[in-house]
Amino acid sequence: MKEFLAENNACGQTILLLVSRGNAVIAELFRLKDYIPKVYRLEFKQDVQVYGEIIQDFSYLKTSEAHEKKIDQSEVLRELDEEFRDNHIEIIKRFYLLFESIHSYIMDLNHYVEELEDGVYIHQSLETVFQDSEGKQLLCESLFLYGLMLIAIDAHIDGIIRERLLISYNRYTPQRRDTQSSFDEVCKLLMDTGLNTSKKPQNYPEDYFKRVSINSNYIDMVIGRLRSDDIYSQISVFPLPKHRSTALATQASMLYVCLFFSPNILHYESAVMREIVDKYFPDNWIISVYMGFIVNLAETWENFKSAKQALSNTLQISNLKHFANNHGQKVPDLLKISNNLLKEGNITRDSLLKDINNIVNTLRECNVTLRWLILHTVVKPGTNDNKNKKLKLFRDLVITESNCEQSYLFKLLLNTAQLELVTQDLYESLMLEKDTQWEDLKRNSYESLIELSEVFSGSKPLSRIKKNSDLEGWFKEIAAQIESLSREDSGSSRKLVQLIQALEEVQEYHQLDNNMQVIQFLSEIRSDLNQMIRTMNIKEDVMINLHLIGDISYAWELIDFYTQIMQNGIKKEPKLVIKLRAVFLKLASALELPLLRINQSHSEDLISVSEYYSKELAIYIRKVLQIIPSTMFEKLARIIEMQTRVIKEVPSRVDKDKLKDFAQLDDRFEFAELTHSVSIFSQGMRMMKSTLVGVVCLDPKQLLEDGIRKELVQHVSKSLNNEFTFSSKPKQDELESKLKILGQIMDGYKKSFEYIQDYININGLKIWQEEVTRIVNYNVEQECNGFLRNKVHPWQSIYQSRYVPIPIYPPIDGSKNFVGRLAREVIRLTDPRSSVFLPTTSTWYDIKVHKPVLNKETIACIAQTIEITGLVGLDRLFSFMIITALQRIIAHLENKNVKANSWSNVISAIHNDIKQKSLDQANNNPLKVYQIYINRTTKIWSEFLEKTLLVGQLQLLRNLIAFHLNKSCKFNAKNYEASLRTLNK
Repeated sequence: MKEFLAENNACGQTILLLVSRGNAVIAELFRLKDYIPKVYRLEFKQDVQVYGEIIQDFSYLKTSEAHEKKIDQSEVLRELDEEFRDNHIEIIKRFYLLFESIHSYIMDLNHYVEELEDGVYIHQSLETVFQDSEGKQLLCESLFLYGLMLIAIDAHIDGIIRERLLISYNRYTPQRRDTQSSFDEVCKLLMDTGLNTSKKPQNYPEDYFKRVSINSNYIDMVIGRLRSDDIYSQISVFPLPKHRSTALATQASMLYVCLFFSPNILHYESAVMREIVDKYFPDNWIISVYMGFIVNLAETWENFKSAKQALSNTLQISNLKHFANNHGQKVPDLLKISNNLLKEGNITRDSLLKDINNIVNTLRECNVTLRWLILHTVVKPGTNDNKNKKLKLFRDLVITESNCEQSYLFKLLLNTAQLELVTQDLYESLMLEKDTQWEDLKRNSYESLIELSEVFSGSKPLSRIKKNSDLEGWFKEIAAQIESLSREDSGSSRKLVQLIQALEEVQEYHQLDNNMQVIQFLSEIRSDLNQMIRTMNIKEDVMINLHLIGDISYAWELIDFYTQIMQNGIKKEPKLVIKLRAVFLKLASALELPLLRINQSHSEDLISVSEYYSKELAIYIRKVLQIIPSTMFEKLARIIEMQTRVIKEVPSRVDKDKLKDFAQLDDRFEFAELTHSVSIFSQGMRMMKSTLVGVVCLDPKQLLEDGIRKELVQHVSKSLNNEFTFSSKPKQDELESKLKILGQIMDGYKKSFEYIQDYININGLKIWQEEVTRIVNYNVEQECNGFLRNKVHPWQSIYQSRYVPIPIYPPIDGSKNFVGRLAREVIRLTDPRSSVFLPTTSTWYDIKVHKPVLNKETIACIAQTIEITGLVGLDRLFSFMIITALQRIIAHLENKNVKANSWSNVISAIHNDIKQKSLDQANNNPLKVYQIYINRTTKIWSEFLEKTLLVGQLQLLRNLIAFHLNKSCKFNAKNYEASLRTLNK
């Protein structure tokens, strides 16, 4: 094994690096599936109308020249195409690199197999590599990973989207020559399979798997090894025959994928399929292929005659009832056993050494039961299980017959995770101390025997013990034998057993039972010798077996089903977080599966892949624990209400008669109770220790703060989005009333944060200012995207965060978010056609009723509601609007708009007409002459006038904002100076 993966073995290192790369490609696939640009889906009619001409599938290749000509001839399409390219080219390139990596992977695998057959690697061939245990694993994994890439990319990235991304890459980038994968070959491999259409395509996925030919001899050998061998030696970890399907689960999932490369077996070879089903799927039909990617064999083998026939025995109703009943009955018993083991004091260092085999057997039974029941009763959240009535019937039958509620199953998962954590931590400490402990026990035994020999020599008096030179010599000889023992010597264990027997016999035959002190000595020596035997049995193999038994990679996605159960439990008892830590650590152990080969090959991909899976798990943990900040905010909402509406502020002087009214004892008791409950939830979160999840360390204090930030962002964003929604028809004082309501809401949150921060040990005002600033800046940035060619996507924004995301709401009235709606409402109120601006009062007045519609107080109210950051954001948005208006004015004057080119024609015609007419004619009847010219320019003047008025209007608004910002800065500076003077005094 070591020789094949030695650094100087080119054959082993080549296939190891290839498998490592395969795992990295799959991680990149899982990462990019969440970053598909929405516009590529063309789900909405508006997207089709706007981008339909520039986002094309493979039908574009037939008429590419005509299509490009159409885009070039249209200035609108050309500009849209260039803007789209600038905004999406980076993500398009990344998707293409993923697609290309899949193709280059299979080309490299084919090349490696060819080199093996051609004898490029000295003394190595396909047969010899398959004879090596590591070589056999890697060759099987390499084919499996390629098949998995094909299945996963078809499941996560629709075929039509792949085609659109590939065509975009082809149109926007020059062809590369530094790669063995040509664009045509990548397209051939990843063209649409038709999987996500209403009707399942025929011969799927066998035709898909045949798009790149692979050595048939290599495929047959892989399937042969997976059918017959235990390539990962898992049977020794799960020795009981009833656990065989669990032991071979990883191998079964590999065989499932690899069989699609040889569809004849699935279709026609009934005997082979019966053998496969009897060995790997005798009691299960739902399997986890890779990191929680779940497959139902009853569905995927539906169109394969032999496979379906072989599986039909497993799927008989009587068998389903038997499997479900058998596993369901185990849950109460296992809960009872695990609860008993987890009682404080039941698992100690001594008891663990004594009962390690029983504990491992219990954990094995728990994990096997959990695996079967979770896979066969739980549906991944968000999936539609009603599509196939037959599958739903099987699942419902299993749920009914198992008679096991999901809450009990989760309790078993919780107990199993805790028992594993306790056992592993304790066993690991024993492994670290085993050398020291063994030597201490050996020394104690030796010293006790020497002391006994001295007692029987007569030199050391002991009550009623006569001198016995035979026993003296015998005890010295036993002491010498113990001193000569070595822990590394395999025969020491047998010697220790013989010495224990000898000590028992000497007590019996030499009538030493009469002296209690001698009996005590001998008993302690035997106990130490027994402990030495147990200490010798402390081996790393036990830890490895515990890790293998505790594998939960199958539930990587299904665990989300239990999120609600976890959150309800935390809501009832916040201290449950301590127990959940064990479940999170159990989930973290699943990261070893995709990282094993990457780590072995010392690949640079180790950091990026481990970061991806670690962050995904960290996000899930945050999702579960978010119930604590969420519940805290529910309590906080009542606190806000009481602070703003119920609790009266006590004045400095109160009449004795009114004191009772201000006391509000019941209200203040409720207020104190709410505050206490918030602090209890905060304490529950903090009780969870810092936890290393993969390469990400989760600090409970930071988790709590991020959770509070997330809830704050959700609530504030929702309030801003709801309140800053204006009616289509202008209403008197609508903006003022909305600002007033929103101001009260924001002020309530701010006051509550000030009040509660000391009870939960956070800097509330700092969090408030940072998050409100981030919300406003993000929404300003996204609103300004409409005026930019190179847009900032949400996932690129410095203000957006995966852990504390700012929610994105659907656009309303042509504005992307509340900042745009507020800005456009202000513009509508100050429209020059309906209002007039007086510089002396810096106020806009309604032309008809002469009432003020916007003034300095309105700007101050906006600043109070969305902070100074909001005003700066409005100023920035107005600046973009001014630039856009000026650009249109210039374009209008320069006659750039081909459709409305009458401007220069009319002006030229008027200019020529005036030249031809004499000055006297114009002076004699000016009204008539110039009225004709005015009438001719009226139609083309409106747009120019509208944009010019808008520029002036926006500039006046910016001046008013600047005045308020300047005033605020001076006020803050004065306050700062005053506080400094106070400190100096």
